[in-house]
Amino acid sequence: MTHFSDRVERISISGIRKVFEAASEDAINLGLGQPDFPAPAHARQAAIEAIESGEADGYTENKGLLSLREAIAEKHHRDQGVDLDPDNVIATAGGSEALHLAIEAHVNEGDEVIIPDPGFVSYDALTKLAGGEPVPVPLRDDLTLDPAAVEEAITEDTAAFIVNSPGNPTGAVSPPEDMEEFARIADKHDVLCISDEVYEYTVFEGEHRSPIEFAETDNVVVVNSASKLFSMTGWRLGWVYGSSRRVERMVRVHQYVQACASAPAQFAAEAALTGPQDRIDEMTETFRERRDIVVDGLEDIGLRVPSPKGAFYAMPEVPEGFVDECLDRGVIIVPGEAFGEHGEGYARLSYATDTESLKEAIAIMHQAYDAVI
Repeated sequence: MTHFSDRVERISISGIRKVFEAASEDAINLGLGQPDFPAPAHARQAAIEAIESGEADGYTENKGLLSLREAIAEKHHRDQGVDLDPDNVIATAGGSEALHLAIEAHVNEGDEVIIPDPGFVSYDALTKLAGGEPVPVPLRDDLTLDPAAVEEAITEDTAAFIVNSPGNPTGAVSPPEDMEEFARIADKHDVLCISDEVYEYTVFEGEHRSPIEFAETDNVVVVNSASKLFSMTGWRLGWVYGSSRRVERMVRVHQYVQACASAPAQFAAEAALTGPQDRIDEMTETFRERRDIVVDGLEDIGLRVPSPKGAFYAMPEVPEGFVDECLDRGVIIVPGEAFGEHGEGYARLSYATDTESLKEAIAIMHQAYDAVI
């Protein structure tokens, strides 16, 4: 008799997807983590030229085009001061595959992976698919991950911990001293720190810093992606980097599950990285303006909102029944428990949509709030 693997039976369709399926077709969608900007024109053109010339017809190297990996290395040298060998970069099918490679290459059956709670839904699921055990750690009141809480959760079975700043679903930005602490913890306890930095460029307050800047060992692996940096979610082009011994193990997984990232997307991402960067400032300033509209609107309703310092999410505390009332009235927001047990009592909404829709959604959410109070 056929059966399903225990690993796949441990996971289910995400709570985000369930909310989408329950909403009407004309609902205002504040649940989607996707920038509403077009991909850079020069990135699109690079893909077109590669396709028309036939350059994108074949496989690339497993790790990706050398020129792309050189561009990624230069980006991280410019932004973080990291001296990165292009051979230690793997171009992946989005940040999601990059996370999968990092976890799959380092987690044994029964190993523990410490994850933020609430945190990005893939952390829990990918850990379980690798046979590991997620260890959720609740966040501070400002929704940042406390290094002391991470260190306290480490046991002899801990293989890795995941940090994410700017954060999804919280919009929180960890201060530099916390990133330095995460690096120290990885070094001291000889556990892997997986740093998810896909929202790196969207910072309104504070600054983005990576634990790899502070690490004294090779116990940090970094995940990033063109998806949120350049509004290229559909291109599915991310990357992961670390030391040569870690990349060598991750590419073993990558070569069998993916072979290589999409060639047209690699040409597009290289152009995005090396071409004009003015889109980044435009996106960040637009998201900042929307953040202020959303936070002010939610506070006027009467909700407590830890002010997002980055990404394009807000996570207000909400009363029971609020999310369902919003859905019934045509506004999609995601219940906080979709992101972990400690997300209960919160809701996540994305402000990666136009201003008029945001204002309309806030007015509807005010009605929903009045209906449940």
